[in-house]
Amino acid sequence: MSGIRAKDERARINRSFGWLAALGVALVIAGIVGLVYTGVATLTTMLLFGWLLLIGGVVGLLHAVQARGTGFFWLGVVVAALNIAAGVVILVRPDVAAVSLTLFAALLFLTGGVFRVVGSLVVRGPQFGWTLVQGAFGLLLGILVLNSWPSDSRYVLGTFFSLALLFDGLGLIATGFGGRNVVGMVTEADRSDRTHRTDRTLGGDAYYAGRSDAERNVDAGERTGPGREERRGQGDVPPQ
Repeated sequence: MSGIRAKDERARINRSFGWLAALGVALVIAGIVGLVYTGVATLTTMLLFGWLLLIGGVVGLLHAVQARGTGFFWLGVVVAALNIAAGVVILVRPDVAAVSLTLFAALLFLTGGVFRVVGSLVVRGPQFGWTLVQGAFGLLLGILVLNSWPSDSRYVLGTFFSLALLFDGLGLIATGFGGRNVVGMVTEADRSDRTHRTDRTLGGDAYYAGRSDAERNVDAGERTGPGREERRGQGDVPPQ
């Protein structure tokens, strides 16, 4: 019964990893399409971002109303109102929002790159080279975005979003197939162990078949008596 449950559990885990890989394939396809149509990807990113802000603001406002009478109430109302206002602005003017967010992303890349470069040069820890490369890449990316801003704003965010989808999808595919391989190896090892135990049992049954009770008692004494290892080396000890 436990073997059947273990088999069902492995099948369920295998299906879960399969769905994870399928999701990764969908994300990779979406990322490739977004890289081909970067303008549409930027508009989609802005609309998704606007709806997320709007829904988050409404939910935050409901939580603030439930918490009225506490010190959290006014802070929750202000934050929710800002989220709702930002969401409405982005949904109404996604092109202007894309320009503003592209500038914000460029400044973020520049700031992060400067901190990484300076930190790696000052600290010089075990990840010195990798941190320095990350900082230099951030600086270069920020400079490139600023150099083409605002004319290329409708392409930048869509490109970033599509690349994120692509790499996330590749990671999910690797996780899904890797998990299925691990489950397969565990299943094969369990099957091999059961086969080995069955062979040992059948070998013992074949040895004792047709022997009298007295002979079986003698065999039991030989398995546990002194000199067992020497007799086993000569093939005189019966199977366990």
